[in-house]
Amino acid sequence: MSSPKAINRRQLSPLVSLALKTVGVVMILASLLDMIILPMPYNFSGDGSTQWLLSFTTQVVDRGIIPMIGIALLLTGSWVGSDLGTAPQKQKSWQSLQFWALVLSCLLGLLYLLIFPLHLNNVRIDSQQSLAQIAQEADQAQTELGTRLNAEVQQQRQQIVQLLENEDLLEQAIASGQVPEQQAELLRQFRDDPAALDQYIEQRVGELRTQFETEIGTRREDALRTARTEALKSGLRIGISSLLLAIGYIIIGWSGLRALGQPNRAG
Repeated sequence: MSSPKAINRRQLSPLVSLALKTVGVVMILASLLDMIILPMPYNFSGDGSTQWLLSFTTQVVDRGIIPMIGIALLLTGSWVGSDLGTAPQKQKSWQSLQFWALVLSCLLGLLYLLIFPLHLNNVRIDSQQSLAQIAQEADQAQTELGTRLNAEVQQQRQQIVQLLENEDLLEQAIASGQVPEQQAELLRQFRDDPAALDQYIEQRVGELRTQFETEIGTRREDALRTARTEALKSGLRIGISSLLLAIGYIIIGWSGLRALGQPNRAG
């Protein structure tokens, strides 16, 4: 006479098998739909194709573990069912759900194996484009620097000339404290020696040019360093993850298909 525990186990095991297979199928289909729908609209070529491919491969790799878990659950559910003798005995291997799950595993393995070099190449292209854009922006900033300096210098020259041309206004500005003592000495020097004004302006232009060029160079180096770091991080994270996923899927798919084929060869 069977014990109550054995009866409960036989009653619950088919439910466990069905639940595992159902959850596995849902996880596989949901993840595949995500991989297909999220990258829309597709842009395999044309402007922005590199960025789109980077985004596509990143999304596919980030979700790559979900189908693997689904396949594992489906295979576990099928194993539980076959262990209980509830699976169809005369069913051919290619007609079983686990066969197509293993085929899908092999296909996903090939997909992630292709993603590995594809992503690294896209990272390289995107990095080159980013570095070129940074260099172009720095050159543009250098070009605009001359115009900016000329505008500031002309403004300062006009202010100084206006004060020098109006003695009363100059003395009033000095007396009221609007002009600091150091600048007041410079203004008196410019009034007595107009050539000193040109020397001062040239010196001021050199100081401003050095300051602005240093700022532009610092921003350029920071941007280049950030671009290289992001490219390296993306290449390592997505590249290594896709390679690991490819190995995992191929091992599961190939080993499973060989195991399914063994009974047929034995027969």
